[in-house]
Amino acid sequence: MSKTNKDARPTPRLPRGLRDIEAAELRQQQAMLVKIREVYERYGFEPLETPAFEYTDALGKFLPDQDRPNEGVFSLQDEDEQWMSLRYDLTAPLARYVAQNYQFLPKPFRRYAVGPVWRNEKPGPGRFRQFMQFDADTVGAESVAADAEMCMLAADTLEALGIKRGDYVIKVNNRKLLDGVLWSLGLDYTDAARHAAIFRALDKFDRLGMDGVKLLLGKGRKDESGDFTPGAELTAKQIESVTVFMLSWDDIRANTIKRLEGFFSNDNEVGQQGLEELRTIDALLAQAGYEHDRIVFDGTVVRGLDYYTGPVFETDLTMTILDDEGRPVRFGSVGSGGRYDGLVARFTGQKVPATGFSIGVSRLQAALAALHKDKAPVAEGPVIVTVMEKERIADYQKLVQALRAANIRAELYLGNPKKFGKQLEYADKRGSPCVVIQGSDERAKGEVTLKDLVEGAKAAAAIKDNREWKEQRPAQVSVKEADLVAEVKKILARHAG
Repeated sequence: MSKTNKDARPTPRLPRGLRDIEAAELRQQQAMLVKIREVYERYGFEPLETPAFEYTDALGKFLPDQDRPNEGVFSLQDEDEQWMSLRYDLTAPLARYVAQNYQFLPKPFRRYAVGPVWRNEKPGPGRFRQFMQFDADTVGAESVAADAEMCMLAADTLEALGIKRGDYVIKVNNRKLLDGVLWSLGLDYTDAARHAAIFRALDKFDRLGMDGVKLLLGKGRKDESGDFTPGAELTAKQIESVTVFMLSWDDIRANTIKRLEGFFSNDNEVGQQGLEELRTIDALLAQAGYEHDRIVFDGTVVRGLDYYTGPVFETDLTMTILDDEGRPVRFGSVGSGGRYDGLVARFTGQKVPATGFSIGVSRLQAALAALHKDKAPVAEGPVIVTVMEKERIADYQKLVQALRAANIRAELYLGNPKKFGKQLEYADKRGSPCVVIQGSDERAKGEVTLKDLVEGAKAAAAIKDNREWKEQRPAQVSVKEADLVAEVKKILARHAG
């Protein structure tokens, strides 16, 4: 028999931009999703699940990272040579679903969805090609009351997750206002590349300040590394006009509206529409009790996807979060959304108004973990029933089932029982609170021995030598087999939380 060719063995490695998610993070994620779902359900949204793959033409071309292969998506051909792509968000599949089932749906149609999405983008620190989103959308409602409700939903969701009022902000803008700015500058509406350069410059206001934005609106800007970003090539007069627009925004929503009234002329129809929508949203939010400590108007909110047509919003965390070395960490936007009245029309040819909000689950979870790292719950491992006599596996399994029947996480040690120390080592690695031991002596007495591993670890740290350990046998007690469940529950209760 020929030897196996070692060179033919695959190397165990992850594709770039992807990651494995282990038990502790998954448990935290599931707990977070439950709380988000409760808020979405309370607002009347219904669940919907769409497939990971859609036909490529159904997804459309909206991603900004179009210099990547397949314009930012992962694609393949099926047996009919039709192109399919992994969804890059949960909104485009919703548009396809609504168009396909429109006559059967209640109007407005309110749905929420959660699941992974994929983008063929350049990976980087904290930026992965697969990540999870949790969306809520209202389709068929033209009123900006639906947009205001999305902002309320965002605020209520963050507070349900334990983020205090004042530690986050919902920032609202309107794409019609941005279009109104372009109109006021007298720019060619077909010059999409120039418009994108202007919007990208505005999006960097928080990071670069007004001076940096002015450079990007003009000839361009060289960063600290020496890399040069070409600008939008606006004139000095046009740059000054954009500067006035950017400085019109204020933490008090009413002040922003008053200042923008002086910016948009009466014949700037699209700008006036956007301004009127801001007025309505402000009135609705104020009436519902959502003041400036939670929701503000902000001209830097642009949103990268090209399908937005009206109000757009982002959720930022404002509290100071420190990493393990005490350095401040900025997580940026953890949720965003907006109005997209033209997305369903791609299929039907008829305008179907829609608005939605999406939470970036992974980023928000990372922020919550960093914020509450001193309070992070430690997942309690299962109670381990050890094996002292291999021929009595069935008896040990009976003990396991008694614990499980009492809703206690438990498992039988299924490795090689020859070395008892290995069983305890396994229990430690599993985070087990205690182990159950029954050798021939215990069985003869109708007893089991319970070893409290949590208390045992504390005692071991205080015991000086092996002889003292054997004499004291810390955190170890023998109980009647009939009392197994009750005694294990006592141990679990002692270490709860």
